[in-house]
Amino acid sequence: MNPSEYEALSQRISNDARVLYLLGLKPNTDEKTGVTDKLNYKNLLILLNGNHPENGEKPFSLGRQINGLIKELISFNLVKVADNVSLNKSFNGQTLLLPLCKVKQDDYPALHLQWQKMHIDWLPNDILFDDLASLIGIIDKSYTETELGEFIAYWLGRPEKQFSQFQWTQKFVFQIKQKRVASGVKPAKKVGNQWVTPKAGVEADDNAKQLVAKYKPVSNKK
Repeated sequence: MNPSEYEALSQRISNDARVLYLLGLKPNTDEKTGVTDKLNYKNLLILLNGNHPENGEKPFSLGRQINGLIKELISFNLVKVADNVSLNKSFNGQTLLLPLCKVKQDDYPALHLQWQKMHIDWLPNDILFDDLASLIGIIDKSYTETELGEFIAYWLGRPEKQFSQFQWTQKFVFQIKQKRVASGVKPAKKVGNQWVTPKAGVEADDNAKQLVAKYKPVSNKK
């Protein structure tokens, strides 16, 4: 669950709608497009009823109850439907769009909203990591488990520190840059079947200029 989803799901929304989103819709959603598989109400009813006794009256038994939960998710911008899909008919067999399913570059402000202490399973935000690495001239954007483990271990020893996901990722990028520079590692990129060291101020600077231009505030002056 990314910060945008966390913020939306933390609002005054029913737990049944949260279960439907997190366990019924998101696991079967394409990460690139945000489009779900076709909905199967039979399976969703089983999921929502959980371990309710077979011979008891189930909380969810009708498709319109699922419709109600989907409409609730729509009202919190967690779900969208195609323009030609009626909100007054069953969504069974239809696909939905989960617009917050994947953090996009334009959603970076959301990464500043959720502050947390370092924890053992922490991971950087992949898209932000790549962009920040480009900005400061890191061309090999892969990182090892050792680099990640050293970062986590260092900050686990400082439990009083809390930062946003943006700031944690930023700190991780800077640490990698500092350690690689200190160890004498030179940036390199693959050209064909060969690894070459780029000329200083060419590839890294071009990438940085493109990213700075992308996030540069738009001026209102004419």
